Amino acid sequence: MEANDYKVRLEIFEGPLDLLLYLIKKDEVDIHAISIERITRQYLNYINTFKLLNIDLASEFIVMAANLMYLKSRTLLPRIDQPPEEDAEEDDPRWELIRQLIEYKKFKDAAGFLSLRELEQEGRFAHQPDSADAPAEEPATLAEISIFDLIRAFQNVLKRFEESHDFGDIIDDRFTVSDKIDLLMARFQPGESRRFEELFQSATTKAEVIVTFLALLELMKLNQFVIRQSDLLGDIVIERRSTSAVNALEAEEMGAE
Repeated sequence: MEANDYKVRLEIFEGPLDLLLYLIKKDEVDIHAISIERITRQYLNYINTFKLLNIDLASEFIVMAANLMYLKSRTLLPRIDQPPEEDAEEDDPRWELIRQLIEYKKFKDAAGFLSLRELEQEGRFAHQPDSADAPAEEPATLAEISIFDLIRAFQNVLKRFEESHDFGDIIDDRFTVSDKIDLLMARFQPGESRRFEELFQSATTKAEVIVTFLALLELMKLNQFVIRQSDLLGDIVIERRSTSAVNALEAEEMGAE
């Protein structure tokens, strides 16, 4: 089984509006000041990366891509040629998208606030262990660190790889995802961590870079690896879970069943 034969099915995907908000936050711009040309280009770049990795995408992502391309085409038209829009503000073709993003962000922020309050209430009357007995803080999981951060990091690795390698010589190294899973498990001791970029230092082909990333995603799904990021757009660190942490998670999942 090669990279193109491996279908990725992740349950941690957020929606197209989450991706757009992520891109806006990454660029540190106000929602009202978004550039349709820039955000469309970045959005389509992510869509192309998902396709490269053979990741299943919800139809909403494709619909949003078509909508962005339509808005981009409208922004290129002279104002007198703009089609009428009842909900448009000052004939700005971006307005409907901006309104959706603002409303979605309000609900998302409210949901996040309620989740924090729920956690606070759950722990209000809980017994506080002594500091010596307190368990170490668990690194954030894939679901808690945006998949978009991982895709961004992968895009950067792939870009640097393509710039530094000569593809004139074809090297036959047909690694499979299973091969790379075994290699990563052997390379990391329980509890050991490394920078994300280090996973790809020995790769000799673009296919190997892709397969390595797919293996990492699979190991995260299996609760064997976790990722951490100190701050927004900061370096991503990959850590193999300790044996006790893996056993605890497996026991918790079995209990939930």
